[in-house]
Amino acid sequence: MTSDEIRQTFLEFFEHRDHRRLPSGSLIPAENDPSALFTVAGMHPLKAYFQGRERPPHPRVTTCQKTFRTADIEIIGTTSRHLTFFEMLGNFSFGDYFKRQATQFAWDLSREGFGFNPEDIWITVFAGDEELGLGPDEEAIDAWLELGVPRARIVECPRSENFWQAGPTGPCGPCSELYLDRGLEFGRPDDLPGGDNERFLEYWNLVFMQLDQNPINVLSPLPAKNIDTGMGLNRMAAILQNKASVFETDQFAPLIELGERLSGRRYGKEFPADRALRILADHSRAMTFLISDGVVPSNEDRGYVLRRIMRRAIQQGRSLDLELGFLERYSELVTELMGSAYQELPEQRDSVRKWLRSEEEGFGRTLEQGTKLLDDLIERAEQSGAEGIAASDAFMLHDTYGFPIDLTLELVAEHGLGVDEEGFEALMDEQRERARAGGRTRAGGELREKALELAGSAGFASEFTGYVTTDQETTIGIVAPENGDGRLLAKLVESPFYATGGGQVADSGLIECDDGDCVARVEDVLRVGDDQVLSLTLERGQLKQGERVHAHVDRAARHATASNHTATHLLHAALRLRLGTHVRQAGSYVGPDKLRFDFTHGQALTPEELPLVEDDVNRWILENHLVRALSTSLDEARRLGAMALFGEKYGDVVRMVEVGDGSFSRELCGGTHVRSTSEIGVFKLASETSSAANVRRIEALTGPCGVELLRSHDRVLADAARTLRVPPESVSTAIDELRDRAKAEQAAQRRGSNGAIDVDALVARAEEHDGARVLMAAVEVADGKALLDVADRLKAKLPDAAIVLGSVAEDRVDLVASVAPSLVSRGVRAGEIVKVAAAVVGGGGGGRDTLARAGGREPAKLPDAFAAAREAIESALSG
Repeated sequence: MTSDEIRQTFLEFFEHRDHRRLPSGSLIPAENDPSALFTVAGMHPLKAYFQGRERPPHPRVTTCQKTFRTADIEIIGTTSRHLTFFEMLGNFSFGDYFKRQATQFAWDLSREGFGFNPEDIWITVFAGDEELGLGPDEEAIDAWLELGVPRARIVECPRSENFWQAGPTGPCGPCSELYLDRGLEFGRPDDLPGGDNERFLEYWNLVFMQLDQNPINVLSPLPAKNIDTGMGLNRMAAILQNKASVFETDQFAPLIELGERLSGRRYGKEFPADRALRILADHSRAMTFLISDGVVPSNEDRGYVLRRIMRRAIQQGRSLDLELGFLERYSELVTELMGSAYQELPEQRDSVRKWLRSEEEGFGRTLEQGTKLLDDLIERAEQSGAEGIAASDAFMLHDTYGFPIDLTLELVAEHGLGVDEEGFEALMDEQRERARAGGRTRAGGELREKALELAGSAGFASEFTGYVTTDQETTIGIVAPENGDGRLLAKLVESPFYATGGGQVADSGLIECDDGDCVARVEDVLRVGDDQVLSLTLERGQLKQGERVHAHVDRAARHATASNHTATHLLHAALRLRLGTHVRQAGSYVGPDKLRFDFTHGQALTPEELPLVEDDVNRWILENHLVRALSTSLDEARRLGAMALFGEKYGDVVRMVEVGDGSFSRELCGGTHVRSTSEIGVFKLASETSSAANVRRIEALTGPCGVELLRSHDRVLADAARTLRVPPESVSTAIDELRDRAKAEQAAQRRGSNGAIDVDALVARAEEHDGARVLMAAVEVADGKALLDVADRLKAKLPDAAIVLGSVAEDRVDLVASVAPSLVSRGVRAGEIVKVAAAVVGGGGGGRDTLARAGGREPAKLPDAFAAAREAIESALSG
């Protein structure tokens, strides 16, 4: 029975018994569930039903739930059954049926659906616990006896094995597990279910949720008794397909075979390769599903966990000498194997590819540098007899080279060594403190502390009126000196000034007394929770507590900021439209001068994508859509598909900004916006760059600033046209012609007086090593093709040599390796040599055994590349 058939058999069995089939929930739990980063159990998405917070769609449901756990990540690949990502089949009852019917269902499906011999099925039940004041679960025992299970095959197990609880307190209850007896060839006659043996395999757990524990070890009956069961699909597949390991079942075997093809290794021959192949199979499934559900690699929370499994997979792939790009090959196969059951896999295929490619390329460089350094540290530790790696060395790997501490621990442990983890954490704490100290701005340090103190002593919160007005008659509620230079901190009873938040800068403006005798300039508006404090510079007179004042927001700056904020929403919508729904906001700056938008995306936008994004935003501006801010419930906003900031905390009532009918832009936002998109005027992209790993940054201008940028571009174009003496529309063509001419002249200048490289001088530099001639040379040529020409001429002069040539042009390195056939037979291969050299200069390449090419991006490291190539050649010749 295939895994798909197992899934379908289970779900259809319960559908025919009045269970509602629900789709799998996301691997990311609901926002209102802070208990875990990921969905870790089949019942996890159903917790609100079990807790009575929400009404279930039906008293009985059945699911096949995607599940992800990392508690056992260190042993993945070393056992036959542990996985990070797996599918959990389950049937659930919310106050409907209980033990007798749950056991009946399990017994019938085991025998009739999966064809198990009843005599091979053993049962475990809760044996009772004195601390809880409970005896054996006689009700469950009786239920199994009524089904014909002999008492001898019903085994009582302790609380540690057969009592379920979600936490120290809360819903809990006894459970009963079903085991399959695989026979004496897998164990001894005295083996029992629940023990540490391979004879009995547990395949189904029935949880009888009937008690509430509060406080600890004090139980009371739940008002409704619930059923929560779990069957691991992959473990059941191993049983029904008669495989010794889940890694040999139909969902995993093709992934293992892919690893064999890519690595040239055979599964089952040696443990290190088997472990690596298993980790790649498991982790590739996990990362594909996680990215499809919206997780992106980063250094925090879910993103950190994803990055960790991706980097563990990359490290294992490199240990098998897999070529760059193998993660995409694995992910494609995962999608092929499981895409019919999980539509998000084919739907998010492009997004998955982007993140995998970006992480593999980026971490490949990190891993190469870090692994070499770590190998040196391990060698020194072993030679000196040290117990492990010093904290300072582990921190250096992490801080300077981006080498994860988890990977350091794992690789060091393979050599029987350790790491001073306490010392490492102490160094990390020191770094965090330095970052905090270095990042304390005036508003974020002493000033903020004073603002907090002032807000706390004021006894009232300022009412923000800035959504409806930019001029407000109000009262100075409290005022205090900020420091000794005449600046003040103040709170208004009603304030039209927007406080910095959500990426938007604070308003500026003036505060004037009724009598005109005092004027203060608003320098900053500090957000203190839902309150605010003004930072003021007194320009004339004195401000006094209780004084009536006029508060004036700088309308021009406010409108420019509002235009940029609404344009940011439009930009977000355009990016998601053009690049995909993997695009999420990762930070922003919205001010009167410009907008800056950071977003999750694995690569630079192409020259074709950028104008499309810009055109979309300008089209929406010209269409003059209304911009509305609505107060609604958080649930309703989600139902409408409103975008929310990742990690942002929202109350039950939220402010939702909607552009037009909301079909292309609807976001939760507390910022200020224009009334209609036409007020923005014009939107012009200024730059698109990298902000961080997997995060891109766009800067843009709107309104008058955008017009001025366009005019400056026009001026530059006109100047270029005058200089080139061509019409403006021909400037690009004229520049291309000049560039081609310059390249040709540069190439001619690099050649000798006879129009060729001095080949004889290069031949004279060849050195002898172990009966072979070896030449390493940097030459000045125009491009890689010219470098090949030089290599061809050298081969005629050095017919039995290994030649490695390099050239630098326009911040790029070109490499060529040429190896005589007589040296290929001795183990020197051009493709391998050029790869070694290319890795040093941050690139890659390949080719035949006799001739190969490569390129790189780090010209300064060309001498190091030659050294690495020489070492590889000499090693092959000496082997």
